[in-house]
This record gives sequence, C-alpha cells and structure tokens, in this order.
Amino acid sequence: MGKPSAPQEAEDNMKLLPVDCERKTDEFCQAKQKAALLELLHELYNFLAIQAGNFECGNPEKLKSKCIPVMEAQEYIANVTGSSFAKFEAALTWILSSNKDVGIWLKGEDPSELVTTVDKVVCLESARPRMGVSCRLSRALLTAVTHVLIFFWCLAFLWGLLILLKYRWRKLEEEEQAMYEMVKKIIDVVQDHYVDWEQDMERYPYVGILHVRDTLIPPQSRRRMKRVWDRAVEFLASNESRIQTESHRVAGEDMLVWRWTKPSSFSDSER
Repeated sequence: MGKPSAPQEAEDNMKLLPVDCERKTDEFCQAKQKAALLELLHELYNFLAIQAGNFECGNPEKLKSKCIPVMEAQEYIANVTGSSFAKFEAALTWILSSNKDVGIWLKGEDPSELVTTVDKVVCLESARPRMGVSCRLSRALLTAVTHVLIFFWCLAFLWGLLILLKYRWRKLEEEEQAMYEMVKKIIDVVQDHYVDWEQDMERYPYVGILHVRDTLIPPQSRRRMKRVWDRAVEFLASNESRIQTESHRVAGEDMLVWRWTKPSSFSDSER
C-alpha cells in the first residue's frame, strides 16, 4: 500500500492531479490517477486498520462492529484527502476487480455473501487490525494463559479418565473372581445334595436354583450380588457338564432345578 503519509501530504498529492486529467489517457495522467488512487486506498487502509484495532482493544470509541459503514469511511476520506464520492467509488471498484489482497474487506447486507458491485457494499472492514503494543502483549498473555489452562484441563480430564478406567477394571476383576467363587459354591451345594439323596437323606435328587441362591446369599446381599449370581448361572449352563438344568413341578409350581450328573465309570460304559 506504500509508506504511511500524513493527511496533508495525501491532500497535496490529490491536488497534483490536473482537473482535465480525468478525461485524458496519456501516460502522465494515468500515472497521476494511479498515484491518487493509491493514496486514497492507503488512507482508507490505515483508517480501517486503526478502527478495527480499537474495536479489539477495549473499543474505546464504542463501535458497534469492526465493519465501518460506507458513508462514514467516505466522509473520513473526503476530510483527509478531499476526494469526491466518485473517486471513493472508483477505489472500491478497483478493490472488487483486483486479484490482490489489499487488506480491506467489502461486505454487504449478508456477510456470508460475496459482494460483486459497489452499490451492494454496506460496510468496510480491515483484514489486519492495527493494535498498540500494550494491547498486543495483553492479548498474547491472555492467549498463552488460555492455552495453558486448556492444557491442564485436558491433562486433568485424561488423568480422571485413567483413574475411572482403572477403577472399572478393578471392579470387573473383583466381579470375575466373585463369580468363580460363586460357581464353586454352587457346585459344592448341588454335589452335596446329590450325595445326601443317595444316602436317603434328601427326597429328590435335584435342588431348586432359587433355593441354592437363598442358601448361599443372605437376603441383604441379594440385590448387590444379583449380577454375580446371574453370571454364575450362565457360566454353569455353558461350561459345567456335571450339572444339568431341568424344570420340575415342586409343591404345585414349576421351577428350574439343578441335578448333579454322576460321571459313568469305564466299566459301566463297556456294559
């Protein structure tokens, strides 16, 4: 955009352009027109950058947005350079037609839509806000502190997640161990019941599943031990061939029972 110049210098450069140059196409007039356009764009760039920087650094002027209305920007340029509204529009047209990034955004009623003509431009915004040293330092410090806090928050979250997973794994291991212990107790109860039946100490060779549960688990612990008990019953049904699950009618009600299956001897299999 060129080196910064004082408003008076910009105004003087504008006055260097002869009036009749606007209708001429010779190299001298074209060079003067280009110089005047660059001066106008330079002043517009500085104005928008300062306003955007003020908006981001506490907004002392109580601006509603970083996007400055077209009329306000035109009035500033007219006061500084003495340029007419036609020249201001010409500068905006050059920005729209230029493929270069001049650091000025032209926005319409809908900021998401691309502006293609000058009459649709509502406001102008700087793409590179100019902020003071103190503002830059405070923003950099705030950004650094925010990043540090986010880092420690993520670290604390991961640490808490690790503790939760370790707790969960320990509970699963304890539950697994409790399930195997319950399976062993069930096998002992069913086997002892069968032995008592062989000695005519029990009426039936089978024993009700719920009866075994009530024998092994106290009433106050049955809700807490329900998952362990269910897993033990499932394990026996899938992995224990010495115990058969049957349905019998006992005391007028159908119920599931366990029966101990006595292994056949080698001599019995031969016969």
